[in-house]
Amino acid sequence: MFWMPVWLSIKTSLLSSIIAFILGSAAARWMSRRAFVGKTAVETLLMLPLVLPPTVVGFLLLAVLGRNSWIGAAAEWLFAKPVIFSWGAAVIAAIVVSFPLVYQSMRVGFESVDPELEDSARSAGAGEWQVLRWITLPLVRRAGVSAFILAFARGLGEFGATWMVAGNIPGVTQTLPTAIYVAVSNGESGLAWAWTAVIILFSWLLLAASGTGRSRERGRPT
Repeated sequence: MFWMPVWLSIKTSLLSSIIAFILGSAAARWMSRRAFVGKTAVETLLMLPLVLPPTVVGFLLLAVLGRNSWIGAAAEWLFAKPVIFSWGAAVIAAIVVSFPLVYQSMRVGFESVDPELEDSARSAGAGEWQVLRWITLPLVRRAGVSAFILAFARGLGEFGATWMVAGNIPGVTQTLPTAIYVAVSNGESGLAWAWTAVIILFSWLLLAASGTGRSRERGRPT
């Protein structure tokens, strides 16, 4: 019982960070190379989950994914079960709250790439995929590592939105933050401290890994 929330948190954070990284990187790449009317409004919408209270994000997800919405009804028909109060809902909540961190980090990374380098590769006959694979991605590698680590850490600590849409079902949706909350509510302080120590250790390791990578990058000779 002790390790089940730990395993669920790792599994949820890993999957959500992968999906958020792919979506956030794609959105950042597209937005960093285009100018259009309303771009500021679109970027504000993409960053909104970063500043909204997690319970508000959870409520909005509840409205979108619930049985009364066409998205929730279509998902229930497709998977033969409701999305709400499932492990998938916990993953979706983690994706939504971690997406802005990936987007912001990757947008800064993509904007730091000199467009002339990409144009030179195109003039030499490289296609868009080759430019992305051999020019752009290597130059934003550090930003990508930081973005993924931040997304994983954010998903690991997600509570409010997860509580709203996934609940606290032991062995199904009970992640470390919700398990700690329930343990404190039940007066099980020893168990709460043990889970807290685990999540602090994970968070410290993630931040240390991210900070070490940046320090090495700054110390690399040019």
